[in-house]
Amino acid sequence: MQSPARHLILLIMALIPSLAAAGSGYAVYPSQAGFDDVLDALKLAIEERGMFINNVMHLSEMLERTGKDLGQEQPIYQRAESVEFCSAVLSREMTSEDPARLVNCPFIIGLYTLPGASGTTYVVHREIPQDQVAGSPVMARVATMLKEIAGAAASW
Repeated sequence: MQSPARHLILLIMALIPSLAAAGSGYAVYPSQAGFDDVLDALKLAIEERGMFINNVMHLSEMLERTGKDLGQEQPIYQRAESVEFCSAVLSREMTSEDPARLVNCPFIIGLYTLPGASGTTYVVHREIPQDQVAGSPVMARVATMLKEIAGAAASW
């Protein structure tokens, strides 16, 4: 059971606009917490909502490895991982309403730190387009769920 204070924090985080540029399609939430703490908070926020984590992708390692193969030695991230997760209920409702929404499965929230700026961990997710949110109660729930989980991880 979540405390009233936790509900208030989640509500505040949902109301605070992200740092993403208008129309960019991404919501970015900065955190002053360390990468591992934010990753743990992200996993906890997903699991607290009864969802299953499918995979954690170690993107900074992959990009570093392939960058060397391509002769591009400059690192993009200090650390970067994406967490794939699923809600059977939301996935079923989304795709029942519009089969093309299969592209939203699984849900993905990433987190990263940048070289030379290790004091900030960023949490990022794709935004659900406003026309889908306005026209669909299930997509509005998906958008809210992504904001709440990312906000909870960033506020850790």
